[in-house]
Amino acid sequence: MNIKNNEELPLLIEKATAGDEKSLETILLSVQDLVFNLSLRMLGSFPDAEDAAQEILLKVITHLSSFRKESSFTTWVFSIASNHLKNYKNSMFARHPLSFEFYGYDIENGSARDIPDLTQDMEKAVLAEELKMSCTNVMLQCLDTESRCIFILGTMFKADSRIAGEILGITPEAYRQRLRRVRRKMADFLEEYCGEYGHGTCRCKDRVSYAIQNHRLNPSRTEYTSSEEIPQETLVDVKNAMEDIDGLADRFRFWKAYRSPDHAKRFIRDFLRSTQISIVNNSEREEA
Repeated sequence: MNIKNNEELPLLIEKATAGDEKSLETILLSVQDLVFNLSLRMLGSFPDAEDAAQEILLKVITHLSSFRKESSFTTWVFSIASNHLKNYKNSMFARHPLSFEFYGYDIENGSARDIPDLTQDMEKAVLAEELKMSCTNVMLQCLDTESRCIFILGTMFKADSRIAGEILGITPEAYRQRLRRVRRKMADFLEEYCGEYGHGTCRCKDRVSYAIQNHRLNPSRTEYTSSEEIPQETLVDVKNAMEDIDGLADRFRFWKAYRSPDHAKRFIRDFLRSTQISIVNNSEREEA
């Protein structure tokens, strides 16, 4: 059930905060994919995204009674999620930060030749696509967390500058300026190094075995190509799309949106039926 801008939302929230598990489940499932995809782009890996998304949904539960309807529900969820993710310290890339300099050096100097075929009988085209999706997502980790969040909101979720500024606590003008700068930085890197989306020499199909050897690609665990893709516009109903501030938006259409893993949905249902939900409900009443 899509309730992002549904007139039933106020009643669902009222019932959920009063302890109705089905209403709360409906609310959480309606934003789960949004939270998961934002987490995936902010943190760079599926396992970290799943963990962070669960934590964010728990925050939504514990703060649901504080939603005052001054903004849309999805804007409110974005604010909770972006604040959580900008300060998230438990991800792989938070512990091992990347930079464009390192990434560029690896592309230019990482020897992909003379490596035996390590594809383990997997179709090479599938592994090349997996590497491409992983590589472009990891590239986001070269940005600082604030710039990464700005880029993702404007380029992937297409939030206009007023909404994005509200989420991030900055003016629309400051948001547009920073988005313009960060999109130019990303576009320049792709143009210089990437042979898939620019004029560089790097080709995913030529680096599959190199990526496997360096534990950047696991043939037995293809997360991107095995995940269910969903239309990006189903994540959030953007009434006012991001303004065309630099003409670069079309350069980044390769990022896809994915359905949350099935076990993540089971986590919500199991949690709501567990004794832990009473603890969360009690903490919510104490905060209210």
